[in-house]
Amino acid sequence: MRVFSFEKLIAWQKGRELALMIYKTTKQFPKDEIFGLTSQMRRCSISIASNLVEGSGRNSYKDKARFSEIAYGSSLELLNQVILCHDFEYINENEYLLLREKITEVNMLIDGLYKSQMIKANQPS
Repeated sequence: MRVFSFEKLIAWQKGRELALMIYKTTKQFPKDEIFGLTSQMRRCSISIASNLVEGSGRNSYKDKARFSEIAYGSSLELLNQVILCHDFEYINENEYLLLREKITEVNMLIDGLYKSQMIKANQPS
């Protein structure tokens, strides 16, 4: 079986773990949130990993970096949603801290990837 380049990215691996955490967490949300926060958080978490994948398929480092930026923005959006879920008492303190820690980890990895891509994008050919 072929292993694609994105599968080797730690940022993608951790983003995938984050998506799994979000899906498990949102299963317990109130049913009236199925088209609200549940749906939004799931789409957001999938967007993080998906944008890293899409960027990995681009030819230029500038294009790759753009998709890393989008993934980073999605991770910040997800953090906002997690904070709100804690405020609404949909998640407890422990769940909140675990999710926040995972989002921070993914954020830092995406930021490092983005910086690396921009360095390569700005190097003379």
